[in-house]
Amino acid sequence: MKTSLYEQHLELGAKMVDFAGWEMPIQYKNLKEEVQAVRDSVGVFDVSHMGEFFIDGPDAIKFVHELVTNDIEGASNLKAIYSPLCNDKGTIIDDLIVYKLTETKLMICVNAANIEKDLNWIKSQANSYDITISDKSADYSLLAVQGPKTFETLCSLELGYKLDDIEYYSIQTPDLQTSATPTLFARTGYTGEDGFEIFGPHDYIQNIWKQLIQAGVKPCGLGSRDVLRLEVCYPLYGHELDDTVTPLDCALKWTVKLNKNHFIGKAALSEYEPKFRLIKFTLDKGIPRENYKILNSNQEEIGHVTSGTMSVVLNKGIAIARVLKEKYNPEEQYLVEIRNKVLKIDITKKAFVSGGHK
Repeated sequence: MKTSLYEQHLELGAKMVDFAGWEMPIQYKNLKEEVQAVRDSVGVFDVSHMGEFFIDGPDAIKFVHELVTNDIEGASNLKAIYSPLCNDKGTIIDDLIVYKLTETKLMICVNAANIEKDLNWIKSQANSYDITISDKSADYSLLAVQGPKTFETLCSLELGYKLDDIEYYSIQTPDLQTSATPTLFARTGYTGEDGFEIFGPHDYIQNIWKQLIQAGVKPCGLGSRDVLRLEVCYPLYGHELDDTVTPLDCALKWTVKLNKNHFIGKAALSEYEPKFRLIKFTLDKGIPRENYKILNSNQEEIGHVTSGTMSVVLNKGIAIARVLKEKYNPEEQYLVEIRNKVLKIDITKKAFVSGGHK
């Protein structure tokens, strides 16, 4: 499959790869320059492969509140809420963002690889609710404009609307009542920096992309997006998160509101003792990669790397790893095995890079 910006990527010399069945730009000319542009100025990503579902009806908020682990009813309208989507066992089907548009309308943005799985699950849970579920994924393109100069850059463009200086994880929907494919400006992103994700019809997004490139905004691919999210320790489904673990195993306890009367997976999570924990570490020499083994001081395997790369900002290897909680002692020296070499790692509690979001 191709996004509506496929031809524009080719014109800009992007290297294209298959990602979840989509032909996506992995990088353009220089990955390091893409990362630095987002950290220092502004970059733009085509993330139109993501899925968009609309939930409409009198029970829309009640349904989504009980569908996900985080608090939807308690959030104000025009807010975005990050949450895991769990099954009855409490393990993670996907992680997603819920956009609370009105008292009877929400949008859910899901990962590209999970669109069909998520839609089937959500529909299977909706029988007793007065709602309509619409998959609008094919109607939308999506840009992520990220970096400290995002707001001023977007305000300099012909958006067709006045962009407000909204708060982090807030949204603006200028044509919600008048368009079948309403435009959403969400002050969210996957880089740790300030930025907006812009959902809109294909022709609208193509026009915004063209203006951004003409304004000198750096086009960025999935490669730099992965480095950026890992530098600020954002999890990725299929790596840190999957359906073998619960949110309590992967530093997402803050998204699980056990004080809610009901949500799918609550019973399992209320009784659950985490089996795993995520650790963050740096490596002065070598690049830790996915599935490399994590060893304790006796060189016993206690886990594996879930995501690893070379940090552009730190110029050293960085990684997140999943380890057995019962085997982990924060006072112990741990190691990573890279190509039959065993290297000491430096575990850190904080994110590798402090982002600059609002």
